[in-house]
Amino acid sequence: MTARRSVIRRAAAVAAAATAAVVLAACGGGADSPAGHEGHRSTSPNASASASAGQGAHNAADVSFAEGMIPHHRQAVEMAALAETRAASAEVKKLAEEIRKAQDPEIRTLSGWLTSWGEEVPAEDGSEEHAGHSMAGMMTPDEMEKLEKSSGTAFDTAFLEMMVEHHEGAVAMAKTEQAEGAYQPATDMAGTIVTSQSAEITRMNELLGKG
Repeated sequence: MTARRSVIRRAAAVAAAATAAVVLAACGGGADSPAGHEGHRSTSPNASASASAGQGAHNAADVSFAEGMIPHHRQAVEMAALAETRAASAEVKKLAEEIRKAQDPEIRTLSGWLTSWGEEVPAEDGSEEHAGHSMAGMMTPDEMEKLEKSSGTAFDTAFLEMMVEHHEGAVAMAKTEQAEGAYQPATDMAGTIVTSQSAEITRMNELLGKG
């Protein structure tokens, strides 16, 4: 009886050892084999997402920035276009042209982002002027009409005063994007807007005698 029990114990020990070997082999193979690495990736799906986040991820703040800055820039370009025939100061005309050249391409870039994100690009039907003037720095239709009807030094003063306010609004919007946005090209553009338009505000205030 004792011999029989001894045989049973040895058989059980061999079976246990064999089972342990299989388990260890499976664990070791899983860690080193491609299938094992795939298994680890499948349990952490955010790994690949985070790798591409810097390339194309965007959030609601980025969308708001683009949707707001497009009509904001369009109005600035419209104001700048008036200076060509209405301004008396060569310096005002030069500044207006620089504003137009800087903001026209940004409008196209912002529109491209919205399209790529599956968002609507603000329409150019005039409704944006009414919908957008509640944004910081946007001129009302009455203010735009007043600017259109002025000329000479009166235009220069009105243009500079309005554009300072307009730029201050754009800088505020850009700073919000810097703080809350996720899309790197958008936050980069926001940084450019803050730098360039802050410098133009200083320049315009000097032309107004406020420097």
